[in-house]
Amino acid sequence: MSRPRFIALLLVLGTLAVYLPATHHGFTLYDDNDYVAENPMVENGLTWAGVKWAFTTWHASNWHPLTWLSHMLDCQLCQLFGLGLNAGVHHTINVLFHAANAVLLFSLLRRLTGALWPGAFVAALFAWHPLHVESVAWVAERKDVLSTFFALLTLHAYVKAVTRDKGQVTGTAYSPSPVTRHPSLFYWLAVVCFALALMAKPMMVTLPFVMLLLDYWPLKRFRVPDSGFRVWDLFREKIPFFALTAASCVITFLAQHRGGAVASLDLVPLDYRLQNAPRACVGYLLKLICPAHLAILYPLPEKISPLAVAAAVAVLMLISAAVWFGRKRGPYWLVGWLWFAGALVPVIGLVQVGGAAMADRYTYFPSIGIFLAVTLGMRDLVERFRFPAAIMATIAGLVLAACLVLTHRQLGYWRDDVSLFSHAIAVTKDNDSAHLNLGFALEKIGRKADAMTEYRESLKLEPSRAETHNNIANLLDDGDHTEEAMAEYQAALRLNPKYMPALNNLGAMLVEQGRSGEAMKLYAESAQQAPDDWHAPYLIGKALLKQNRDEEAIPYFQRAVAIDPNNPRVLAFLAQVLASDENPKIRNGPAAYAMANKANALTGGIQPAMLDALAMTYAELGRFNDAEQAAQDALKLATAYDMTNDMAVIQQRLQLYQNNQPFRESFTNTPLKEPPKN
Repeated sequence: MSRPRFIALLLVLGTLAVYLPATHHGFTLYDDNDYVAENPMVENGLTWAGVKWAFTTWHASNWHPLTWLSHMLDCQLCQLFGLGLNAGVHHTINVLFHAANAVLLFSLLRRLTGALWPGAFVAALFAWHPLHVESVAWVAERKDVLSTFFALLTLHAYVKAVTRDKGQVTGTAYSPSPVTRHPSLFYWLAVVCFALALMAKPMMVTLPFVMLLLDYWPLKRFRVPDSGFRVWDLFREKIPFFALTAASCVITFLAQHRGGAVASLDLVPLDYRLQNAPRACVGYLLKLICPAHLAILYPLPEKISPLAVAAAVAVLMLISAAVWFGRKRGPYWLVGWLWFAGALVPVIGLVQVGGAAMADRYTYFPSIGIFLAVTLGMRDLVERFRFPAAIMATIAGLVLAACLVLTHRQLGYWRDDVSLFSHAIAVTKDNDSAHLNLGFALEKIGRKADAMTEYRESLKLEPSRAETHNNIANLLDDGDHTEEAMAEYQAALRLNPKYMPALNNLGAMLVEQGRSGEAMKLYAESAQQAPDDWHAPYLIGKALLKQNRDEEAIPYFQRAVAIDPNNPRVLAFLAQVLASDENPKIRNGPAAYAMANKANALTGGIQPAMLDALAMTYAELGRFNDAEQAAQDALKLATAYDMTNDMAVIQQRLQLYQNNQPFRESFTNTPLKEPPKN
């Protein structure tokens, strides 16, 4: 085996080994629900409806159809092998893409620089640096590893298109390629790969500028004596790339603005953004050098010290001046620095998206520039002062070993939500979002008292967040503190009158109190705010059932199914109504079976509630043996999941099926409140 292939194999094996624990992690509540775990369009796998949705939706405040399609393909694989909604598959694909990116980077740098070991070291740093754990271990950040995969393919194709032979390109000034006059196959391949990179994550809009940097060094296309070639030709040949960049910027801004992800200037003033940008840039640089106190959330500080801003600006200016004046001796310093700083421009906070000051994932592609500059700088330093090769190899090995240890440690915090957000609280200050998400994670596993403590802490740090009031209200309502819960729902709606979960939850509480008229007004407002959301018609239907107005309720449930035809919860509940309602005018066995069977298939046959609904439909159709089998399967799963209340109810129904009797029920006592959405 050749040395480059052996190095590539080591990169892959090392990456797979350090990230192996991630394949056993579950979904995190932070964005993974939107992207996969509670997204029926994605969970249903690759379908024509899903493909159309991927290219037309602005869901999650982004337009990245290739990312949606990749998640759908993962779900399709899960269905093919009968794995259900398996987070391990999604994590495994992320890790494989990351390993592939390391190999692509090594191959690219070897071609560009002709340096084997420096290229290998840069690729290993990229693969094993702890700052990249977030991009790999987070299912929702598939867009990072996927977009970088196509970005590196873009650069490979571009370099091939603008060089005349298959050798290394460093050290030789080439005549201009025929790209500007007679585009080659590799040129158009680069354009296609760039489009795919943008369709995975629009952060890649700066890639044409990286190409220009490579034109400067190591391709040396800025100066080609006696060729008649002008620098303008370098820009002209990239017109298709810049056109794609412009289109992506417009689409992304519209998607994020429409989705409410872009913070207004009233909320985050321009002067604040200008102060935070240099701080964030220096912060990323420091974390690349010393990857400590890494967190999924870094809150925007309430105030920014002028001294901190001045220091950050001074650092950036000094580095910029140093690389500019040293460009002749070491052009890679200028290229690497501008690669890093330029690639961060879309996410530096000038257009503030969300409430984070910075994010580890944003360094995934930009960090390559710093790794390249520092590595080649150290190589030249070693050659100049003739340091022993063995000593430098030992130092490089120790650096990579430290990265592996720190990456393994950082990856451990991603094993579950409680660990992830507890760590964020421990390493950051006044992190209200981390407290809120930790509270939600604790609530999900039944630690309601601890969850309330975290919600209260989050509210103390940020009193104007409607979501926190809503989650506190949910816990108070569960504890029968009705008046306090209502006050919290009302507080949430004072802060944000359009906040849909609070509208729906307060409506459910009012129905329980017999104030259906007031509740229906809230549901109507919720439906008006989100006409394409299934919650409002679904809750209206449940409210009508509670009033014994079953015939009026059915059209609302059908509306909810029409809005979200792949929602297992809605399908299973409507199937239950159509199969077991006391009113014979409501019951429709064939329709109930179709819905329950679909809900069970969508969830991989591993959720007791779906199997329970399916058993009811079998019984309504007179298929009592099938009903008994489905109920027994549901009971086994409920027992395995320690769902005590469900076990008792399913057991009672099972006895009816064993006696060849269908299940009948009145829905006047149907609980209305939906689980809170984070």
